[in-house]
Amino acid sequence: MPFLERDGDVFILYLGDEGQTDSENRFHPDWITAIHAKLDEVEAHEGPAALVTYATGKYYSNGLDTDWLFGNLDKSHWYLDQVHTVFTRLLTFPMVTVAAVQGHAFGAGAMLATSQDLRVMRADRGFYSLPEAALNMPFTIGMNALMTTALPRQTAVEAMTTSRRYGGPDALAAGIVNQTADGDGVLAAAVARAAAATALHGPNLAGIKSGIHRPVLEAFAVPTDPSNLSFG
Repeated sequence: MPFLERDGDVFILYLGDEGQTDSENRFHPDWITAIHAKLDEVEAHEGPAALVTYATGKYYSNGLDTDWLFGNLDKSHWYLDQVHTVFTRLLTFPMVTVAAVQGHAFGAGAMLATSQDLRVMRADRGFYSLPEAALNMPFTIGMNALMTTALPRQTAVEAMTTSRRYGGPDALAAGIVNQTADGDGVLAAAVARAAAATALHGPNLAGIKSGIHRPVLEAFAVPTDPSNLSFG
């Protein structure tokens, strides 16, 4: 399950269990609940603060928990609405957020990184990818709005229609991430970016983010219609 550490005024939210390097950090319902609980802890902090999300091992996040989803297709609309709550929470979080993408970020994992203000990606290992087209899976209305708004237009078209895998340098060139770092320097680079913005913590920043992302938030507010979902 996710856990928190601190580096000065920067909170580091680890997406997987401490010491577990083989976790894919998928969006299981229990994982979603745990993420919100940790975000509650961070949000309750008074004073300067910023947030970095990070993982260890091969994956930053491998996206939807397809094992759970295919075993509970009657709850698919509920499940996807729960996934959306993580994205909307981060889009409006009252402090600067930085995704430290040390490994693969696939599907909802890529969207998790994209829901944050800034992204630092490892230069020499790991891919950012939206595999939905290749997997014959749809984007929800909210997911579509997030990706087509947050990414440069042509990058969004390519990423969403071809399921291309972007390594760090390609992701930087495509405008997906703000910075790359070598090896284990990803976390340090992300923390440095976050530390420079801890004074911005507060409701004013949350309001600014809500204004910036209003169309995306409105799209996520539309309940998922199970009749529009099909999983190949």
